[in-house]
Amino acid sequence: MKILDQIPIEPGAFYVMDRGYLDFTRLMGLQKGGAKFVVRSKSHVSFYVVQSKKVDKSTGLRCDQIIRLKSSWSKAVYPLPLRRIRFRDAPQNRSLVFLTNDFDLPAWVVCELYKRRWQVELFFKWIKQHLRIRNFFGRSPNAIQCQIWTAICAYLLVAIAKKQLNAEKSLYEILQILSVSAFEQVPLTELLAKTPVSQSAAEALETPNLLGF
Repeated sequence: MKILDQIPIEPGAFYVMDRGYLDFTRLMGLQKGGAKFVVRSKSHVSFYVVQSKKVDKSTGLRCDQIIRLKSSWSKAVYPLPLRRIRFRDAPQNRSLVFLTNDFDLPAWVVCELYKRRWQVELFFKWIKQHLRIRNFFGRSPNAIQCQIWTAICAYLLVAIAKKQLNAEKSLYEILQILSVSAFEQVPLTELLAKTPVSQSAAEALETPNLLGF
């Protein structure tokens, strides 16, 4: 949560965070900076309900409340009301509780914001698993972004080539072939036709299709 101290606060922006970032002192900093936040709550947060709104439970919503913090420490650092939304995630068989300082958005939109945050996290997980970036050649933000974007572009070019050539080989197999044949002046169709790939390795490291091909 200390990384929140380094993030610039942009008025009007939404900061969507997992429960590891739940810190009321820092959330008050976002509030004072004119920003909005959505953060997953923890079970030990003590509060009392000021107002409850009706929700459509068929959408997965379970409650939409205005609350105030109850413990002496939390209400001292965050004395303002908060909005508490509970959502039932049926496919995952779990309940998610969100705290936000936005009182205007529909409850389902607040839940959707958190869902979008999770998609960003899954994308970072995909980068770690499939782009095979072992080391960064530079440490500046620009150098890191350039390297990641270059790797993504290379991956997408291979995905497009697989689509256009109607190649039977998997995306991982093609990437494996190209990694050892990058400087061969051979048409890609011939290169894919003549190069065998270990089936066990391909099955172990099969790459999901980013473009949905």
